[in-house]
This record gives sequence, C-alpha cells and structure tokens, in this order.
Amino acid sequence: MAKTRQPQKRVLESFTIKGPDGVIKPGDTVLMKAPDSSKKPYVARVEEIEATGPQASQVKFRVRWYYRPEESIGGRRPFHGSKEVFLSDHYDLQSADTIEGKCYVHTFRDYTKLRSVGAEDFFCRFEYKSATGSFVPDRIAVFCKCEMPYNPDDLMIQCEDCSDWFHPSCVEITIKEAKKLEHFYCASCVAENEKNLQKSNGATAQSEEKVQSKRRRR
Repeated sequence: MAKTRQPQKRVLESFTIKGPDGVIKPGDTVLMKAPDSSKKPYVARVEEIEATGPQASQVKFRVRWYYRPEESIGGRRPFHGSKEVFLSDHYDLQSADTIEGKCYVHTFRDYTKLRSVGAEDFFCRFEYKSATGSFVPDRIAVFCKCEMPYNPDDLMIQCEDCSDWFHPSCVEITIKEAKKLEHFYCASCVAENEKNLQKSNGATAQSEEKVQSKRRRR
C-alpha cells in the first residue's frame, strides 16, 4: 500500500498582505476577521507563518489569541479598559485571507503614555489561562477608596501628599471640577495634616506657657 504523501511545509520569514499594512512577520499583532461579521475582529499575535500545498501556494498563520474581557470566563469588569486584551494560551492555525491588517498591543505603561489612541491600539497587562479562567499575574496594584485597579479610560486625580490616585466620584466631585483642580489632597491626608497641626499648636502653646511660668517665678 502506497504511503500518503505529506504536504511539504515551508516556514516563511514574512508575508505581504493587501492594503497599507504591507509585510507581516512573526511577532506582529494582527486583526483577524470574526466568522460573524457583526462582531469585532479578533486580536492575535503571529507566532509562525507557513506555506504548504503545490508551489507553497497555501499560506497559514499560527497565531496566539488575545481575548477581550467579555470573551473571558469572568467577563468584563469595571477596571477593564475599552482597549484591553489578555494574552491567552490558546493557539490556532488561520489562513492568510482572514487577516484584516496589523494592530498594536502595547504594554500597560506604554499605552498610558500614548498621546492619542487609534483604532488599532490595544494594551495587555494579563496573561489568560483559557481553560481555568485564571490570570497571570493574579494581583495588581489597586487605587482609590474603592480599591480598584487602574482603568486608563477613567479620569483619576492624584493626592499631592500620599500620591494615591482617586476617581472624582469617589471623592464626591464631578469630572468637570476635577479637571479644574490645581492641587488635590485626599480626605485622609487632610485629616492627618489637621491632626498634626493641632499637635504642633498644642506643643507650641505648652512651650509658651512654660516660658511665661518661668518669667513669673523670677
């Protein structure tokens, strides 16, 4: 019985797609068409590009998927940004014609430094385990009285004493008022400063009283 001939596979260093994005290479992040045209395109990182078939005419991309918060087991939460994605452990093989174009998945720090956010800009601060719904890291810094992680879509104001960040609504001011602030001190720092001032005034009063008492004795 003749052996079935396995199609030859050739790994490509790059592949050129139609449109202004041009050349796609391993390591690039791309937008890929969703089966349902009413849904947003998927976000993926290209791991490998391979060509198979006669004269290597069939090009496929091995990708590692990014999940949007609403695609994860826990769903979207208030601190998830509108452009946030999670790097998953879900790999797949996709044909080249499903690629819509390049996109850019920034680190969280780099994303917050962008002067303007385009349609192709995303950020990632978690890796996501698709089978269990767990995240790496499983904890990140929290801010404000509400103790929530930072959402770059939301305006926050920083206390000049403790350097913590607060949502305007959590300190009972409007976003409009927050934008006009030149200085901000949180309630805890204001209370602590007043307490220290009272102690300082009390110590000064006691010192002056001792001086007056010594003078009377003379």
